[in-house]
Amino acid sequence: MRLRHRLRAATVGALVLLTGAGALPAASAAAAAPGDRPSGNGLSATIRYTEYGIPHILAEDYAGLGFGDGWAQAADQVCTLADGFVTLRGERSRHFGPDAAPGNDLSNASTNLSSDLFFRGIRDARTVEKLLARPAPEGPSRQARELARGWAAGYNAWLEQHRITDRACAGASWVRPVTGLDVARRGYALTVLDGQGGTVDGITGARPSSGAAPRAAVRNDPVAAARALFAARAGDMGSNAVAFSGAVTANGRGLLLGNPHYPWQGGRRFWQAQLTIPGELDVSGASLLGMPVVEIGHNPYVAWSHTVATGVPFGLYELKAAPGNPHAYLVDGRPERMTERRVTVPVRGEGGRVTEVTRSQWWTRYGPVVTSLGGGLPLPWTEGTLYAMTDPNSAQLRFTDTSLAFGRARGIRDIQSALRRTQGLPWVNTIAADSSGHSLLTQSQVLPRITDDLAGRCSTELGKRLYPATGLAVLDGSRRACALGRDGDALQPGVFGPSAMPTLVDAPYAENSNDSAWLSNADRPLTGYPRVFGDIGTPRSLRTRGAVEDVAAMARRGRLTVADLEKQQFGDRVPAGALAAADTAAACAQLPGGRATGKDGKVVDVSGACGVLKRWDRTVRKDSRGALLFDRFWRGLGNDVLWRVPFSADDPVHTPRSLDTANPAVARALADAVAELRAKGTALDAPWGEGQFVERGGKRLPVPGGAHRLGVWNVVEGRWDAARGAYTDVRTGSSYLQAVGFDGGACPVARTLLTYSQSSEPGSPHSSDQTELFSAGRMVKGRFCEKDILASPALRVVRVGER
Repeated sequence: MRLRHRLRAATVGALVLLTGAGALPAASAAAAAPGDRPSGNGLSATIRYTEYGIPHILAEDYAGLGFGDGWAQAADQVCTLADGFVTLRGERSRHFGPDAAPGNDLSNASTNLSSDLFFRGIRDARTVEKLLARPAPEGPSRQARELARGWAAGYNAWLEQHRITDRACAGASWVRPVTGLDVARRGYALTVLDGQGGTVDGITGARPSSGAAPRAAVRNDPVAAARALFAARAGDMGSNAVAFSGAVTANGRGLLLGNPHYPWQGGRRFWQAQLTIPGELDVSGASLLGMPVVEIGHNPYVAWSHTVATGVPFGLYELKAAPGNPHAYLVDGRPERMTERRVTVPVRGEGGRVTEVTRSQWWTRYGPVVTSLGGGLPLPWTEGTLYAMTDPNSAQLRFTDTSLAFGRARGIRDIQSALRRTQGLPWVNTIAADSSGHSLLTQSQVLPRITDDLAGRCSTELGKRLYPATGLAVLDGSRRACALGRDGDALQPGVFGPSAMPTLVDAPYAENSNDSAWLSNADRPLTGYPRVFGDIGTPRSLRTRGAVEDVAAMARRGRLTVADLEKQQFGDRVPAGALAAADTAAACAQLPGGRATGKDGKVVDVSGACGVLKRWDRTVRKDSRGALLFDRFWRGLGNDVLWRVPFSADDPVHTPRSLDTANPAVARALADAVAELRAKGTALDAPWGEGQFVERGGKRLPVPGGAHRLGVWNVVEGRWDAARGAYTDVRTGSSYLQAVGFDGGACPVARTLLTYSQSSEPGSPHSSDQTELFSAGRMVKGRFCEKDILASPALRVVRVGER
């Protein structure tokens, strides 16, 4: 009762202040009218919107908080959310046809049919229901369940009370109410995204082939295929984050800069909000769509971000087929039958007629049989051999509880305690800083318990090649002795416990840019962890090298503030340019007659490029001249980059270096870049903003930042439009940005930005407003405390549910 009274007092107080000042906007009054109070099964929440459509959701319990969150997410993203629930129901083929590619990013399925078979198989097996039935902490907590129940009710209430105007789904039959179970299924899809969800075609299309000839495909170059697979994963879901300890900040308190790189469209967009239950929870940040918690954010005491980790969250078992039975395999010499899952999905055919397609999926004691990984690494199912995937994240549903515990943390110690207690992060590192001046980086993720000893004893011929090079284990499934075992401090069998996780505490800086934990701080390298976590003593990406150079220089300079974090975010320095532009310009000037031959054999006058590259400022700011030329040159060089000074583990930040311009590929790539730009009428020194932009509401917005390959902190992966000679849209890149510090008070010092804005509906005023800020290199002043929320000139109050 006391909590409810405080909540109502806070809400009424806010409304009195607004009304008394004559500041309640007309939109607020309309929003609060009785006709706009959707039924919520007794649930309710108050949503205070501030600038850029950012909601601050206030409720008296977890179900009410979920209700407000589901309502507000639907208001901004109803079509994207509804499309995702079609995926989770396994009904894409019914509504969109079987052959189209899914667009919601909840798996890597190549077709709607493959996606449907995978997700309908999860439903038929009641996988999520079984995980929900487990008691906490192995299963979800009561609070997590209540959040999911409330979120579904809020989403449904919004649907009931509103007419959808977004053309993407207006009037569509597939926009339907959901349940708390559907919300849990969405969380499960995100949990297995880098395991079973990353090899959907290999699971749903697994069939035995005749003969042993296809094994040659495995022997071709599996290491290169696996490396390409993991590189593609990093390019799709990368991130940067850095935590600074109080030793190098102006006030002795921690600082955090988070810069996750996620898709700009589809079901893995972030959405920004503040979630508050007075006296229980007060957290601000970003959620992945459909999730009822803040996954990246801050509270008054601690701020955190995540980066995609190098740990391989799954493993493979190579099985020996039982003689005469393609659906049985041998374990310690005895045949063991597979479990067949027959999955039926509805499929729309010609003329709109719906029929059913049934396929079988095959499961072993280790997990599903797979015949490829991500479409790039074939794993043929022959008369003698087949492969099964072990994915421990398919047996856990604790991501929500980990995020909830972060939101309630009062410092780094609580973050570590939350990770030990919940063990729910599937494929990310955690980087955090707190108001007491502590910093943290930890690779606390759910990983199969593949020790180097186990890999040494049990790797097959294929595994002996893959594991040292990539961390992907292929173990002998014909021996029980090759089972994963269990750590004493692990919540589930077959995974590493918390004590095994690479962790760095209270370093002056702790940084990750999607390489392994080894070089999180160049002066305090982390070592001693198994290969499945990541590599040690190997070349870092240009993005890691550039980031470590930047943040180490910041730490040496000291007296850092939130303003320094913003400067780093929008510095847009190009490490590849710092390493190679001067050498390329010098080599260009030495070309006979200023000419070079392109890949097509045509001779190109490249003399104009020499001065452009020399004068280029080595950034990808929107007014940078020469950046587009260097970008196209560097991409064209591709894997032909050679360095005169090789990599040294003793100097990993500064090696390799010195571009080998004698390599003929350098002049060839330069010729191709010059010819390409000239063919489109683009000046070689055209501003970067003319070569990379997005269009919103008929307005062109130049976009700063550049590709991962360039080593830029502010990653932006644009779609190259060859016809226009420009990057005319963004596929993935910087998404929810936060620069957070503390001043000892209850209100953290925060600057945030959701680069692609809150809403995906073109007609929304919040579909491009933060994108315009991103174009200008600006962030939003965080409004966390009540006084700041109520002082917003854009304040709009919406009361939803029953009271």
